[in-house]
Amino acid sequence: MPHNLESESRKLLGRLRDTLAEDSASQARLDRITHLIADSMHTQVCSIYLFRDSETLELCATEGLKAEAVHKTRMRIGEGLVGRVARTRRMVNTADAPSERGFRYMPETGEEIYSSFLGLPIQRLGEILGVLVVQSKQARAYTDDEVYALEVVAMVLAEMTELGAFVSEESGMRALHQNQVLFRGATGQEGVAEGRVYLHEPRVVVTNPVADDPESEKARLGEAIDRLRLSVDDMLANVGPADKDQNEVLEAYRMFANSRGWRRRMEEDIDRGLSAEAAVEKEQSTARTRLATVPDPYMRERLHDLDDLSNRLLRILTGQGKETGAEMPDNPILVARNIGPGELLDYGKDLKGIVLEQGSVGSHAAVVARAWAIPLVIHAEGITTEALNGDAILVDGDQGIVHLRPEETVASAFRDKIAMQAEALKRYAGLRDLPAETLCGRRIGLHMNAGLMADLPSLTSSGAEGVGLFRTELQFLIRNKVPRRGELASLYARVMDAARGKRVVFRTLDIGSDKVLPYMKPQDEPNPAMGWRAIRVGLDKRGVMRMQLQALIRAAAGRPLTIMFPFVAQFEEFREARAIFDDVLENERKLHHTVPSRVEIGAMLETPSLAFAPDRFFEETDFLSIGGNDLKQFFFAADRENERVRRRYDTLNYSFLSFIRQIVERCETFGTPISFCGEDAGRPLEAVALAAMGVRTLSMRPASIGPVKSVLRRLDLDEVRKVIEDAAAQGAQSVRADLAAHLGRSGIIV
Repeated sequence: MPHNLESESRKLLGRLRDTLAEDSASQARLDRITHLIADSMHTQVCSIYLFRDSETLELCATEGLKAEAVHKTRMRIGEGLVGRVARTRRMVNTADAPSERGFRYMPETGEEIYSSFLGLPIQRLGEILGVLVVQSKQARAYTDDEVYALEVVAMVLAEMTELGAFVSEESGMRALHQNQVLFRGATGQEGVAEGRVYLHEPRVVVTNPVADDPESEKARLGEAIDRLRLSVDDMLANVGPADKDQNEVLEAYRMFANSRGWRRRMEEDIDRGLSAEAAVEKEQSTARTRLATVPDPYMRERLHDLDDLSNRLLRILTGQGKETGAEMPDNPILVARNIGPGELLDYGKDLKGIVLEQGSVGSHAAVVARAWAIPLVIHAEGITTEALNGDAILVDGDQGIVHLRPEETVASAFRDKIAMQAEALKRYAGLRDLPAETLCGRRIGLHMNAGLMADLPSLTSSGAEGVGLFRTELQFLIRNKVPRRGELASLYARVMDAARGKRVVFRTLDIGSDKVLPYMKPQDEPNPAMGWRAIRVGLDKRGVMRMQLQALIRAAAGRPLTIMFPFVAQFEEFREARAIFDDVLENERKLHHTVPSRVEIGAMLETPSLAFAPDRFFEETDFLSIGGNDLKQFFFAADRENERVRRRYDTLNYSFLSFIRQIVERCETFGTPISFCGEDAGRPLEAVALAAMGVRTLSMRPASIGPVKSVLRRLDLDEVRKVIEDAAAQGAQSVRADLAAHLGRSGIIV
């Protein structure tokens, strides 16, 4: 890069910094900045467009266009060349703007006399804040050096925008991180909560984007990179040779940390006038922007590594990050892009809710949220960029909605909803020791799902008759290596102790799909939900399965033991898994270890194929549990992670209820106990329909037992069955409306 361009760039950034420090109104500051840029770039026009809302760009300042167009000219994202830059987050550099695809002529600006156009996104860490434009009468494309110089300027403008330098009441441009924002995500766990934001990774704020001494800044960058390299080396030293996948990730980190190109790009930005922090953030923004557009999974993973490494380097330079000293507020709502199970469990049960930008309904975060009975909203895109520590936040896990910094009217209505739910819980507490017996005399067993020791106190307080599903994978997910057999045996023994003689159904390791062990190489599968998971992994990794079964047998210590294999799709899989258990049990006898007094071995029916297994399967299995979440997605061919399709398919669809009835009848023929486990079991309307189809045991989260029991005790299942059959006879695809109307006539509102 020519030295004179470096010095000119530093001079311009120095002037911008001085302008930022001036005690002047934001509009005057913006006007001064556009003048400085146009003068430095030797262009007739410089314009700054900022987002007025998520879809609308507004001309906020200009040098060269008509002054009366400022705060009058607006465009939708994607509209015109400026809108195109905002939508694609890529520059437009053209010598003949009117002939460019998507050009839009705005007569109020007087721009028709300018031929050349260079537009660049003003963005910070992948978040688009506006567009910076320069124009000239001369028909010419701008050089790479000119583009690069303007990219550096756009970086500084992004930091100024983040710091609120351009807030103006007269223009209506309001400060970031102060407005009410509604996020529509997806339900990870039902429930509602009000609290304050606690960011898992607090945003780093660069307060010094411009620096005068490039040599000093490059030295700071070098020292920070050295510290980063040492930290990566330390992490590698602490990972055993068997942890192949962790080693691969850390080796990728080491490769980037030692990359001359990565360091050179940041040093070039420093030579232009950026501080070390701003140079790192510019590189990070570039990685995040590319991350959003690269289709190749391997390249996306590498760009993600680079983004993460840039983030670590930025935290070293600024001293900001997790150890900022920020205290956890009262009623904390954890906000994160994503989070591992170990990190989440470290926060403890003080959390009132969780909001994630990523995540899934079957992830370990969802498992923990269910265990703690706190709401979880996933896919809340953009919330980590918008939220600040301490912000007021309302989480509606029932609707998958988050209100950030809500207005008082919204907060008041939300508090009314929380109060109504709290009042209902008081009523349900009185039913705790009563059976879930219907008016027609049928008794429905209500059991709870669990996955943590912290769940077990709910066994008594909720009135659950036992644990219908204890998820064993969480103890594998929170460790960096396979847990020891003794550790698992001790944990399972404590679970049985806490159950105080009540039945606990231990589901063997259910991993794969969206639950990937950190020490097991993830499989590059186009559809993981239908791939190498659960029982398929267990039968391939028999050493792990045998170790877990040994731990369960030893934990029982002479007590009854109930084990369930997940995701069994065909009889042969169950036979193989049961044979492994029988072999392990016989080996324990030979070792003179105490064996369980009684053993039950069952399977989860989560694929339609198992419902049509040979009769022999129903004779050999001790019990079946319908895994409603997976079964429904395979029955309807609707991915439960896909919001476009999953809501179209209803549990109360008559075809699905008929299928449940067929399964129940087949089990009745062979005397095979059958239960239903999943989110739908804990929803009163769905629970009533399942009971009417003959399901006599339901397993759900503890908080759902009271509401479900309350409804069941007030209904006659024969009448419910008739309502369902009558609705079907009338051609109803879903019986939801008819069933809700019947409950309403019975004075029950759900």
